[in-house]
Amino acid sequence: MTTHATLPSAARLHRPSEYAAALKGRRVARGALFVLNVPRTNVPESSARLGMIVAKRLARRAVTRNTIKRVLREAFRAQRHALPQHDFVFRLVAPIPASSLTQLKKLVRAEADVLLTRALKC
Repeated sequence: MTTHATLPSAARLHRPSEYAAALKGRRVARGALFVLNVPRTNVPESSARLGMIVAKRLARRAVTRNTIKRVLREAFRAQRHALPQHDFVFRLVAPIPASSLTQLKKLVRAEADVLLTRALKC
């Protein structure tokens, strides 16, 4: 069994209102699979927070959705210290291509890293 570094509860979005504020805000970056949104106003939190929207209609299998979320959390956790104090919401906007889970992990991680790098400039 492998141990993963955890993302604390304070670093995640929980309420629908938090997601709504970020989705009504501005789009920071767009990739082939994801759009990254932040709210228009700064959050009085001590660090960046993560939200994820992975629709069943775009990623049919639960294994696929869970893998995507796991990879996004790991990418966010790795860059969280450098990100500005915003709520960041990753929203899946394109269907997941048919591929192995290993290929999917690489694809999602590469895109998440690019989007988070663009978010550093916001």
